[in-house]
Amino acid sequence: QVQLVESGGGLVQAGGSLRLSCAASINIIRINTMSWYRQPPGKQRELVAVITSGVSGDIIRYADSVKGRFAISRDNAKNTVYLQMNSLKPEDTAVYYCNAQYINYDYWGQGTQVTVSS
Repeated sequence: QVQLVESGGGLVQAGGSLRLSCAASINIIRINTMSWYRQPPGKQRELVAVITSGVSGDIIRYADSVKGRFAISRDNAKNTVYLQMNSLKPEDTAVYYCNAQYINYDYWGQGTQVTVSS
């Protein structure tokens, strides 16, 4: 079983930055794919960024809406995945969730609120 704890959310003005952290209860070297999702108010949860361990290095994908502004990374020594969010927009307001795909099962954190004011 994997426990995920997100942190780093908060209130920020448009154009600002935040860094979200997702700490895992196991060594994340064992987790092939970790992702960040978000759920805006009144909307469905959507994929934001994915990082997958590959033979030649990490494979990273982003939603079109965040390309060039967000960056996902992982620190295996700290068992933590990060989401650096720059140039934030009011439409980035959402609850952000960390996800780990481990042994054919999806694990989720409790979420962290990000609010971007205009």
